[in-house]
Amino acid sequence: MRVVCGIAYICHVAGTGTNHRENLDGNAPAPRPPLVCQAACLVSAALSVALSVAPLAATLTVQPFLAGTAHAAPPAQQKTQVPGYYRMMVGKLEVTALYDGYIDIDTKLLKYTSAREVQGLLARMFVASTPGVQTAVNAYLVNTGEHLVLVDTGAATCFGPTLGGILQNLRASGYTPEQVDTVLLTHLHGDHACGLTADGKAVFPNATVYADKADADYWLSESEAAAAPEGGRAFFTMSRNAVAPYQASNHFRTFNAAAGEAPIPGVRPVPTRGHTPGHTSYLFTSGNERLLLWGDIVHSHATQFRRPNIAIEFDVDSRQAVATRKRVLEDAAKGKLWVGGAHLPFPGLGHVRRDHAGYAWVPVEFGPIRSDR
Repeated sequence: MRVVCGIAYICHVAGTGTNHRENLDGNAPAPRPPLVCQAACLVSAALSVALSVAPLAATLTVQPFLAGTAHAAPPAQQKTQVPGYYRMMVGKLEVTALYDGYIDIDTKLLKYTSAREVQGLLARMFVASTPGVQTAVNAYLVNTGEHLVLVDTGAATCFGPTLGGILQNLRASGYTPEQVDTVLLTHLHGDHACGLTADGKAVFPNATVYADKADADYWLSESEAAAAPEGGRAFFTMSRNAVAPYQASNHFRTFNAAAGEAPIPGVRPVPTRGHTPGHTSYLFTSGNERLLLWGDIVHSHATQFRRPNIAIEFDVDSRQAVATRKRVLEDAAKGKLWVGGAHLPFPGLGHVRRDHAGYAWVPVEFGPIRSDR
């Protein structure tokens, strides 16, 4: 056997004692190796072939899988947001912020300032102004243990498709419109009151709706609507339509915040007039904790905390609105109040801090509902 595998060669040499050099150089014929050595040689050859074929087989098997993986499409971006509610405790009060949506506000609506100052203040807070300043619309649901109170109701369909999410987010938060027994309106502008109705029917069928008398007397007045500029008359129509089904069922009531009247026990209305004639904020207290749901004290967080003298065109009385804002910001900072704002970045809950150049907004930190603090 001239082709000699290692095992066969060793067997041959071991079995015959023949000089291995003589067999390898071919000068002398090699004796036939024993059968056991021939068998060992065949096994060795088979193993060699198997080992040489295995990598090729693995390549043929794995390559199609790897090729498919390499060319698979990446997962699509979802581009959806989480449900628009945020919950926290204020003492024993459960407070749920509800997101209605947003509206882009033109910076030209800001008054008693300059375009340069506005852009500087916006840039300082990394707030974009194109196609307008994105401005949230928020409402607040407070479970007092005795009442389920909704403060403001959002815009529904009154101001376009980017608003109208209150009902969806209220349900996502674990409640239903039928469970709300009290609605407190900070004022009767459409982005706070239009959510009361849908197709002319009451959205909160078991609720009594409250508004300050001065605000109701203004926004529900036919004579005030007639005297208003043509471009502003639609706001009066929105207000009347929003409360109509509640008036019809005797579930719309007014109170006099300036005289200290309260719509329900445990909630103190705070007169914050200027933005509208009867604009009212609501102070909730539980133990040592206090929450002021202030409505439209601030429309532009990037500018009006730093410069409280900046007003907005929507104010019925801008000068009074500025004076009110300065007073409320100072009271909130001194009292270390929790604050909820209808147009602060969602959830719009946090504190006001006094600083050297005005005031600063300190938003709430996201976290679980804890019972140990």
